[in-house]
Amino acid sequence: MKPTGVLFFPAFDWAITPTHPEREERLLYTRDQIFEEGIMDLPQIREYQPGLATLKDIARVHFCVPDIESQITEAHLVSAGSALRMADAVVTGEVKNGFAIVRPPGHHSMTVVHGNRGFCNINNEAIMIEYLRHKYGLKRIAIVDTDVHHGDGTQEIFWDDPDVLFISFHQDGRTLYPGSGFVEENGGPLAYGTTINIPLSPRTTDEGILFVLDNLVMPILEEFKPDLVVNSAGQDNHYSDPLANMCFTAQGYARLNQRLKPDIAVLEGGYSVESALPYINMGLIMAMAGIDFSNLKEPDFTPHKYKEPGGNREILQRIVDTQLRVFREREEKVAQTLAKQERPFRMEMRNIFYDTDYIHEQQRVELRMCPQCAGFKTIVSSAQHPSGKTYTVGCVSIPFQACPNCQAEGQEAYQTLQNGNNELAYLQNKAGDEYRVIDTRTKQETRL
Repeated sequence: MKPTGVLFFPAFDWAITPTHPEREERLLYTRDQIFEEGIMDLPQIREYQPGLATLKDIARVHFCVPDIESQITEAHLVSAGSALRMADAVVTGEVKNGFAIVRPPGHHSMTVVHGNRGFCNINNEAIMIEYLRHKYGLKRIAIVDTDVHHGDGTQEIFWDDPDVLFISFHQDGRTLYPGSGFVEENGGPLAYGTTINIPLSPRTTDEGILFVLDNLVMPILEEFKPDLVVNSAGQDNHYSDPLANMCFTAQGYARLNQRLKPDIAVLEGGYSVESALPYINMGLIMAMAGIDFSNLKEPDFTPHKYKEPGGNREILQRIVDTQLRVFREREEKVAQTLAKQERPFRMEMRNIFYDTDYIHEQQRVELRMCPQCAGFKTIVSSAQHPSGKTYTVGCVSIPFQACPNCQAEGQEAYQTLQNGNNELAYLQNKAGDEYRVIDTRTKQETRL
């Protein structure tokens, strides 16, 4: 049997501030636990060294303002690149599955990037998915986000993509950042039903989370039949995490991954550095490698303290019933939307707050309502950066499997944006793996 790949990149030289929850100490205890327990010496485990993402890898996903280099550090390139390295090993068959234990995290980072939000600058999983699509031709991919905070960035990136299934279970957005991820958020008009949100009541335990997994997540995955399953492996649902109010255990995380059987797991949040992360990461590795984890337990775990809230099963059952119906009606709903659509474009206004950098962004998004593909998208974005400078940019994104008409119209839209009030115009042509940005005043264009 093939081993499980494990890649460890703690980014010891990167932190938001010396005392911030997302700092280098976050993985120190995990590193020590993994190596002291001898996990990396087992024949079921193969260790991998970090990789390095390219600017083109990032441009497949993000419009970074004013440029990629200003929004990231080398640690971000290594964190994203390490996810790519692990993905290569899985897809080429070197290992049966893989876990990239990396930081900085990424699942709050959206398509347009003006700064850091939710501790995230670029989205590691999204970068990995677009990389795999272009390098190996994978088409249908599922992401299961287990972070306690709703993966709003990943959701936004794939909102209009019917070939990427995004499932997130998280603490209810009425009680926790980022205040999103409700059952009514089901995907864009041409990708309805491929976004599935599961908001959980505070203090939900292993019992509740595994109930949702068995009765909702696994049936949907079986019907969707993805080429690859990715676990966006946030670990802050743990009962000891200081930033949330859930009651998941290391055993619960291990059982979840044993049942989910992700092809690739990529670390996201989790801030209980001593009492949780070492045990959760051990559990994930052991579950993915098929190693017995029945004796895994946190030193302070007291079972009687963590009981499922009264009435929670009924709440979860309603969510299961609702979201199964949403998923199974997705094709019918998209057909109905197209039949009723009178205009070629659908417009949406968005306001986005960068809580780390205190940036307020305004967007106008227009989606081509194409009956042949997912449709190209135009985004006009404006935000004042901490420097005091305000950037207004125009962005065109052409989807991976765009039809010829959308490819041609997307190119025309890119030319049109160069003549408006936009300081910068971007082209993200996933169909042709072509990425451009032009300064509309100097007419200097950069291609990746």
